[in-house]
Amino acid sequence: MSEASPLAFLNKEARLDHIFPTLNSEQIARISAHGTKRQIEPGQVVYEPGTEDAPFLVVVAGQLQLVRPSETGDTLIASLVPGQFTGEANMLAGHRPTVRVLATQATEVLQLTRAQLLALVQTDAELGEILMRAFILRRAELIARGFGDAVLVGSLHSSGAVRIKEFLTRNGHPYAFVDLDRDPDVQEWLDRFGVAVEDVPVVICRGDIVLRNPTNEQIADCLGLNEVIDQTRIRDVMVVGAGPAGLAAAVYGASEGLDVLVLDSHAPGGQAGSSSRIENYLGFPTGISGQELASRAYVQAQKFGAEIMIAKTAMQLTCGGQRYAVRIEKPLTIEMIGGRAPVIARHLRHIIRPGRLGING
Repeated sequence: MSEASPLAFLNKEARLDHIFPTLNSEQIARISAHGTKRQIEPGQVVYEPGTEDAPFLVVVAGQLQLVRPSETGDTLIASLVPGQFTGEANMLAGHRPTVRVLATQATEVLQLTRAQLLALVQTDAELGEILMRAFILRRAELIARGFGDAVLVGSLHSSGAVRIKEFLTRNGHPYAFVDLDRDPDVQEWLDRFGVAVEDVPVVICRGDIVLRNPTNEQIADCLGLNEVIDQTRIRDVMVVGAGPAGLAAAVYGASEGLDVLVLDSHAPGGQAGSSSRIENYLGFPTGISGQELASRAYVQAQKFGAEIMIAKTAMQLTCGGQRYAVRIEKPLTIEMIGGRAPVIARHLRHIIRPGRLGING
């Protein structure tokens, strides 16, 4: 394992206290009301990249290490001492982790499920601020370093590669990019996964799944961006479109305790998410980039429990009685998602007024 000081790739050492803050005993005691204690043996791996339902952990005694495994060797990201905690922004959405967590010595932790973590950040203002800031900054560093579970092999002269880069970037998903035109090891990548030049752009998902010129939906499915979302559940509010208006509706609805589902065909932020600078948005007198605005709103909606489906195109709204259903575009099957109140924040091709719903009640 290659070792360095925790997060040695950081440009500003001052940010380290925000990225890996140390909680005091009183704060840890408040967290204990939401979770359970767990003993971990020396050398035990708590979870690997890609593990489903990875827990949130606070170190009470001992030490945990965050490690990024790869074919070329493991990289130590950070060592967590008592008072520090695991997790980053993807935990709020229930996405799978991209790092390995293991104990270097006998360790005691507080363990919280995703639901318990959401309850904590929603009800404890002080801890919520500390955890949310750390999660957001950790995700930003993972993106900056390309420490993710996806590798894109392609050329910047390819429209397909540019589309995939935009999709992953706009969705805040860390990935590595192997440039066909510049990377000296590109042939090694192609040979390792049995990929021909005509197959590119290629996405290597979770280290072993090869997607040849995939659609955005195929990438989202492979990375598990929507896998924890129950499409059969009837929602209080369905929001079609994850632009600023759609995300605002999700935040307001979810913060009031409503069960909110947002659908978007591409990525959070809508057209605003691609803007280099927005100067006239309320609350940002010095301006803000569209990507940053979208990312903040996206995480804020997830904090309150709103779920967001990515790469799902809503084609049709069916109205019947007190329920509504949105038909999702899919080549071979028809998916219907039901809710009691729809919010349309983007164009729909068809709206059908009173009729039968093709969903389970």
